[in-house]
Amino acid sequence: MTRHFLADTTVMLGRSLRHIARSPDTIITTTIMPIAMMLLFVYVFGGAIDTGPVAYVDYLLPGILLITVASGIAYTAFRLFLDMQSGIFERFQSMPVARSSVLWAHVLTSLVANLISLAVVVLVAALMGFRSPAGLPAWLAVAGLLVLFTLALTWLAVIPGLTAKSADGAGAFSYPLVFLPFVSSAFVPTATMPGPVRAFAEHQPVTAIVNAIRDLLAGHPAGPGVWSAVGWCAGLLVATYALAMVIYRRKIA
Repeated sequence: MTRHFLADTTVMLGRSLRHIARSPDTIITTTIMPIAMMLLFVYVFGGAIDTGPVAYVDYLLPGILLITVASGIAYTAFRLFLDMQSGIFERFQSMPVARSSVLWAHVLTSLVANLISLAVVVLVAALMGFRSPAGLPAWLAVAGLLVLFTLALTWLAVIPGLTAKSADGAGAFSYPLVFLPFVSSAFVPTATMPGPVRAFAEHQPVTAIVNAIRDLLAGHPAGPGVWSAVGWCAGLLVATYALAMVIYRRKIA
């Protein structure tokens, strides 16, 4: 059964990746917006923001990486919605194909596309002066955290992809996710925020994840903040996966 599922998922993943290859504008679009935001904040607002001895591009990059993922998953919901509307799921159900393989193919395609976008953003940040003393283990930890975060948000994107009534509605859910880093430590230290906003910013998951990535890239040893970020990502992943699978089973029942 496992081999059957893996083989079917591999075939479906190839199908989804071919769609991405034929329309690379989706990756380009989701990459341009975070890069433009990074350019704006570093070269226009960066001089007015005090981040101490840390260069602003170094301080900013972790938040931009999360925004890149939040932008990219909108296309996952959109592509999944189109597949639902086209009837492709019903056609696959009439074939000897593992039912969840189509869904997993969309999730893994999102992971691949977002990793490409993240790599491009890091490259541009390096051209802008980003430097990190972190060693290979720290970079691997950052990559693992971003993979976990991407999977969590992608399974969240599956839910509107399955339930939305229109293509615009399927993609629009990501707007609050893109906005959330603005009320966190992603762009400015939370100490500069007024009381209620600061309390929210310091206790929401984006701040924990941003701070963890920032510490790892700065070469600091992994501490409780990193495990807090892993806990947030893992908890969100479990919750969104469970809810998405319940909705999917009802859809195909």
